[in-house]
Amino acid sequence: MLVTAYLAVVVLLALCVCLELAARRLTPPQPAASAVANPAFRGFQTVFLRAYLLALWADWLQGPYLYKLYRHYSFLESQIAILYVCGLASCVLFAPIAGWLPQALGRRQTCLLFCLAYSACCLTKLSRDYFVLIIGRVLGGLSTSLLSTAFEAWYVHRHVEVRDFPKEWIPGTFTKAATWNHGLAVGAGLVANLLAEWLHLGPVAPFLLAVPCLLCCGWVVLTDWGKEETEGGLEGDKQALLGAPNAAPVRMSAKARFSRSCLEGLRCLLSDRRVMLLGGVQALFESVLYIFVFLWTPVLDPHGPPLGIVFSCLMAASMAGSLLYRLATSTRYRLQPGHLLCVAVLMAFFSLFMLTFSTAPGQPRPHESFLAFLLLELACGLYFPSVSFLQGRVIPEEKRAGVLAWFRVPLHLLACLGLLALHGEVSGTGGGEEGSGTRHMFGGCAVMMLAALLSVVSLFTLGRNDTDLKLEGTRGEGEM
Repeated sequence: MLVTAYLAVVVLLALCVCLELAARRLTPPQPAASAVANPAFRGFQTVFLRAYLLALWADWLQGPYLYKLYRHYSFLESQIAILYVCGLASCVLFAPIAGWLPQALGRRQTCLLFCLAYSACCLTKLSRDYFVLIIGRVLGGLSTSLLSTAFEAWYVHRHVEVRDFPKEWIPGTFTKAATWNHGLAVGAGLVANLLAEWLHLGPVAPFLLAVPCLLCCGWVVLTDWGKEETEGGLEGDKQALLGAPNAAPVRMSAKARFSRSCLEGLRCLLSDRRVMLLGGVQALFESVLYIFVFLWTPVLDPHGPPLGIVFSCLMAASMAGSLLYRLATSTRYRLQPGHLLCVAVLMAFFSLFMLTFSTAPGQPRPHESFLAFLLLELACGLYFPSVSFLQGRVIPEEKRAGVLAWFRVPLHLLACLGLLALHGEVSGTGGGEEGSGTRHMFGGCAVMMLAALLSVVSLFTLGRNDTDLKLEGTRGEGEM
């Protein structure tokens, strides 16, 4: 497995370079020329990305060795499953708060809260006390929720309401962030492996490295973002303009806006069957990914691979999938995102089906499991841009935040139930066959992915003549 992991990361990175060159040759640059030529916009974008990419880097550093750290502390698999469930449950609980906090506390202040909470989460990994580690998982759930909302809220607010840049320039910033995000994920695995295994600092070392990264992120938010707000004029938050006596009514209106957003999202979800089916696909597919995040380490670690390198392989496979999506939807090939979504779900089902055999008790086949994991990550690279495109077409923009909030509830609940079922099986078997719980869990995930595939087929049977589900270039004579 050692040689396989190093060979795989070299091959996958070479593949990504080739796909990137091919994608650049076939797809035109996305940002408008006026955005590229605008120095004020470029400076504003750089200020945002400097902090956001530091936050993403700190987040990725914690991926490769989390399960390994808990095993290093001699916790049982059933106990580790409960720790993961605590993290997922806190995501469910804090998701509404994370959507409300930027409006009530302030966008920049919420980003600072993220830096502090995530730093505290990393520092809890120094303790072997189970209760302290549970607190760390709760803080991690809060931080993950804030990462997905607060930074974007600050950028969009400053971009549109303060700087008055065109809305069409917003996707260019997040496309650039997504491109960097893949590279950061691959690099985080390599750096984590360097610290934990090559330098023999142990599995806690990547978490400790994440702390100064988060502090640097907080410093950029405190200084550069503060300077941006000062030079760009008063922030659009009404509290700053109305003063302290009127702060409470504004906060109440923020709560009312958030409640109204959730209510309108629920109405949209229940009134449009396309939205319901798309939400079912997302809940089933992404809950399986959460379970996969828990299971990949115990499946491969007994066979001695460098976990950081394996993590980089998985992230490189995901990057390859996203590049394949760019190629497939380019003006040369013009494949539909809906078809690619179906391919992604089918690939994920096949990989999970493989894992039910490669993880058989008493006769594990780690190389086949590793290949199945890479296939699953390749499917993820195709899945996320496909489902993002369809969400943008099916869900009205003004209701999107509320609908996506409702999507995340069954997603996290399904993942929690899966891990609790694994915990019950592992703790209840006692001296039973080792690894049978893992194999059964992959079998259950395969069934969930089959249900997701049926939902995708139903969605496109329902909307086979719906032009909203197709790329611009395939609508009659329109250009792409």
